[in-house]
Formats: sequence, C-alpha cells, structure tokens
Amino acid sequence: MKRILWASLLVLSIILAPPTKTLAGPPSAGGTLPDFTLPSPGSSAERVYLGLGSGKNLKVTDIKARVVLIEIFSMYCPFCQKDAPIVNKLYEAIEGDPGLQGKIKLVGIGVGNSAYELEVFRKRYSVPFPLFSDADFTLHKLLGETRTPYFFAVQINEDGSHRVIYSKAGSFGAVAPFLESLIKLAGLK
Repeated sequence: MKRILWASLLVLSIILAPPTKTLAGPPSAGGTLPDFTLPSPGSSAERVYLGLGSGKNLKVTDIKARVVLIEIFSMYCPFCQKDAPIVNKLYEAIEGDPGLQGKIKLVGIGVGNSAYELEVFRKRYSVPFPLFSDADFTLHKLLGETRTPYFFAVQINEDGSHRVIYSKAGSFGAVAPFLESLIKLAGLK
C-alpha cells in the first residue's frame, strides 16, 4: 500500500510540476547577450589587450573595443582544434592592421574546460588571445547550449550597451572575407 501511495505521489508531482524552460537558442544577430561576468584574466598582458583595470570580474561590455568576437569552443572539439590556426590568423590580421587594432578584440570561452585544460589548448595551438573557463557549463547554458565552435560578434556602443551583429555555428571560413564582413556589420569602415 505504501508503494502505491508513493508511486501515486511521484506521478502527481511530475504532472503538477511547473514546465521547465526550453532554450530559445543562442542570441541572434540584432539581439543582446544575456547578462554574465567573466573572471578578470590573470595575465597583465591579457588585461592590457582587453583594456581592463585590475577588477575581479568583467562583462563583455567592459572590454575596450568596438567589437568583441567571442569564440565558444572546447579543447576536445576536433573542429575547434582544426580551426585554431585560422582563428589565430584572424587575430594576427586584426592586430596587424593599424585601422583595426584595438577596435576588434577576440576572446574564447572553453565550455566544459577547466583552467588547466585551457592552458593545454592555449599552448598546443599558440592561442594569443584571452581564454576563459566555463568548466561547469554555466555560460554555455546561458548562451543557448551552442555547438562548438560557435562565434558571436558583439558591437559595444559608447553608452555601454551592446548588440549581437554575428551569431553562427561552425567555422567562419577564410579570414579575409570574414573580417571584411565583420567590418561591414560593425560599420568600422
């Protein structure tokens, strides 16, 4: 009798439980990112690159740039591994262009990756831009549980607001056409 009562209560609690939120998917172009913070990079060179002081946490809008390109990746993703040299070339193209340097910044968020795993990835692929750990998948969930790699380009407005101008899964392809597209989307030239 007790089993029947417990089973009945279990079924009833499942039926009456509030529905779980379904994910709306990743933020799309024209929208905004959900509100989240990242830890301030430990490296002073990375803080200088991002234009940050010595605070403990930062928001994407704290980064001193007109556009922040966020790569959602995992060190275990074979596509992310394959694309790492291409993303590094994008970084080099931006940093090597005096008209773009400081206007577009790159960061990576390693979903399911610890700080140690990020360092392994950084060293193996010579990643020159800041990488942030999302070991517990908190940011991954906030960003719509995207596949990896996934790229968001976020335009930072002078008033501190922002808008997503690019949101796509997979490789962005060749560096030059992607960079030209990003420049046009952001109105940088």
